[in-house]
Amino acid sequence: MLENKIKSIKEKTHIVILPEMFSTGFSMNAAALAEKMDGQGVEWMKRISRENKIILTGSLIIEEDNHFYNRLIWMQPDGNFGHYNKRHLFGFAGEDKYYSAGNKRLICSVNGWKINLQICYDLRFPVWARQQHTGDETSNPEFDLLIYVANWPERRSHAWKTLLTARAIENQCFVVGVNRTGKDVNDINHSGDSMIIDPMGEILYHKNGAEDIFTISLEMKTLSQIRAKLPFLKDADDFNILH
Repeated sequence: MLENKIKSIKEKTHIVILPEMFSTGFSMNAAALAEKMDGQGVEWMKRISRENKIILTGSLIIEEDNHFYNRLIWMQPDGNFGHYNKRHLFGFAGEDKYYSAGNKRLICSVNGWKINLQICYDLRFPVWARQQHTGDETSNPEFDLLIYVANWPERRSHAWKTLLTARAIENQCFVVGVNRTGKDVNDINHSGDSMIIDPMGEILYHKNGAEDIFTISLEMKTLSQIRAKLPFLKDADDFNILH
């Protein structure tokens, strides 16, 4: 199904983003659903990325060294990839009992863009996404785009939309949030509310209550102009993240 959707994209595309745990849905049944890094899901991502000449990203349930991870894969067309293990595990649903947390961020580069990749519940913790900045006007922010892949329920969609907007404004970056739709096996509805937000907090795209395939081109010029006109990041607090 996902392969057909990806093949239907007509626009020139650099990155295709899939939701959290896109091959299974959000599940605590890690032992039954997990795969290895040479498993079917990762191999599928390699093939789709290569055949369509795209970077493909989304998270899978991965088993490694007798631990389970909610792992985002950043797959490149040449078969090279990076990964990010979800840092903040959703204890409210017991995710922390079945999965191991990551402790490293993944910031990738594409065509001069620096992209910070995070997963769902990470959105509630702004320090994990916060730009590290020295205060020197000549220094560059860590990233230009934040991507969140998610299985975020409709009942908390107001928080999802508000926090995505906040992350864009406070980090002076574009934010993309890709969320699933429909009811899961626990009869919990997901409204999607996938969004693209600019560094001023303006919503460039928002889809509620239905599946969609949407392509957008983001302009570095827009980002540079906003940062130059409103150099707020140079006044930010210095901090360190302790693990």
